[in-house]
Amino acid sequence: MFGQNQLRIIAGRHRRRVISFPTSDGLRPTSDRIRETLFNWLEPVIAGANCLDLFAGSGALSFESLSRGARAATLLDASKRVVIKLRENSALLACTEARVIQTDACQWLISEVTSDPFNVVFVDPPFSANLLYECCTCLTESQMLANDARVYLEHHQKIDRTKLPSTWSEMKVKSAGKVHFGLYLVSVKP
Repeated sequence: MFGQNQLRIIAGRHRRRVISFPTSDGLRPTSDRIRETLFNWLEPVIAGANCLDLFAGSGALSFESLSRGARAATLLDASKRVVIKLRENSALLACTEARVIQTDACQWLISEVTSDPFNVVFVDPPFSANLLYECCTCLTESQMLANDARVYLEHHQKIDRTKLPSTWSEMKVKSAGKVHFGLYLVSVKP
């Protein structure tokens, strides 16, 4: 049994493990139903993937990815309390392949360089912050994406395809209640 500020990992090596998260402004874990749909979409590519979670919050998407065979996950969050809990959960699950960083997502994308591009990226900012499209632009400009990367977007409004970078192709879109979400394929090579 789990309660408020807790969630259960759905599948993989950590299936049924419960993690907790702090109460924090804008922290809204992706629901079990949406996570199940998302990981059905990602099933062909998640094993061995290098994942980036720009607004990790509860860590649900990254820990689910690692549970299902992702090679690595980088979890970013601006809140110190959230980052402390993410590190605790990473240790609890013995996720040595998780890297947790306290930072602003767009600033990190602009300032960092990687030799190991990301195959899967989760972009689920606090709804009230209105950062979704800005982060998509920063992500594209960062040159941190592998060719044919999958980018997951979650938003409180229908995702406006015209505000996304031109190299992004819509793969799947859905809504559940007041949450709109989609998976996009990013081509970085001409």
